[in-house]
Amino acid sequence: MAVGLFTVLRERNARVYLAGVIVSGFGDSAMLLASGVWVKELTGSSSLAALVGFCAWAPTLAGPFIGNLADRMRRRTLLIATSLVLAAVMTSPLAVRSPEDVWLLFAVLTAVGTGSVLMDAAETALIASAVPGEVRGDFNGLVRTAIESTGLLGPLIGAGLFTLVGGPAVALLNALSFLLGAAAFSLIRVREDPPAPRSRRSWAAETAEGVRHLWRHTGLRPLVVAGGCAMTASSLSSTATYALLDVGLHRPAAFAGVLGSVQALGSVVSGLTVGALLRRVPARVLSAIGLAVFALGALARTTGSVSLVLGGSLLVGLGLPWPLIGAMTTVQKETPGELLGRVAATASTLVFAPTGLALLAGTAMVAVLDHRVQLLAAGAVALGAAALLVATGRTRTAPPAAAPAAPPAGPGRDRPPRGAGAAEKG
Repeated sequence: MAVGLFTVLRERNARVYLAGVIVSGFGDSAMLLASGVWVKELTGSSSLAALVGFCAWAPTLAGPFIGNLADRMRRRTLLIATSLVLAAVMTSPLAVRSPEDVWLLFAVLTAVGTGSVLMDAAETALIASAVPGEVRGDFNGLVRTAIESTGLLGPLIGAGLFTLVGGPAVALLNALSFLLGAAAFSLIRVREDPPAPRSRRSWAAETAEGVRHLWRHTGLRPLVVAGGCAMTASSLSSTATYALLDVGLHRPAAFAGVLGSVQALGSVVSGLTVGALLRRVPARVLSAIGLAVFALGALARTTGSVSLVLGGSLLVGLGLPWPLIGAMTTVQKETPGELLGRVAATASTLVFAPTGLALLAGTAMVAVLDHRVQLLAAGAVALGAAALLVATGRTRTAPPAAAPAAPPAGPGRDRPPRGAGAAEKG
């Protein structure tokens, strides 16, 4: 495991990219939390505060269309330009002063969500050229670990800064994070091939080409669907947390922070080990194991034992990243370069779009059902996805050739294309 991680960290492009992920992810998570608090304080409405998260998530549904742009431009240039535009957009919340101004926060977060979908697709394609193929599993695991780290610290800093200084300061912090991200992308050294000449087909037709590639590829489709099932199961499990604390463990709501930290610890361990595991077992096997581990953790959370619930949270955190990283890494290897942006964004939509719907379903379930029913449902979804991977593993065939693969990006660079970069925003 250490050999793969050290190999990744010796790669200059990988170090620069990881720095950009940490900085921009920190700013985004801080702003998302602060925006909800900001809307709540201005309007007094919990439903409007919850709408903040929906605005950031909704652009995922349009992922295949948005990702098309990542195949029409040089990806490094697109990342720098998008980061700079979002930095400018994040100055808009400085004008928010009253309840009548909260629409501006919703518009800004929708723009940031759209930019994130576009950047995820472009990042996936760029890193395919910049990071050697033999360590991409380790690299994807480190990216996941970085995201988990920013998800832990960003909201705490965002809440504290909002309390001490106010929302505009958090917005400026996020704007600064985008500027630093643009600087990091500008430091990546990669020789990109020019975008393929555009045909006269419509945007919708070209988007459909990426969707068809993913859906017809019998090796990719089950992995991406399994990733969506993993996120669905995670949403069902997470919405049962407060009922679990109240009814199952008789603990205060603040104990959710302990469960969250234990789960995050599992995710960090998972991210650090996934590269070594992917060198030993196929991605579909690791994904199935991860789903089974997640299901075992969900079942442990149905008990009334604090130690078992803590252990279950650790297993949930350990198992969840494996199907996500397994899907992402496989899409990276199996997608022609000229389709990379579209396929990456399509995979992101299939994996993450169910999250919002599952959160709504979980919220409704926990209001009328015992929380254990919900946790059992989460475990059943995960086990069903694992069974799907096992059943389809022996029937894997190659997809119809959509286009010739792009040539190598440089000495020692393996350029079988990749995708599903949004898999790291869960």
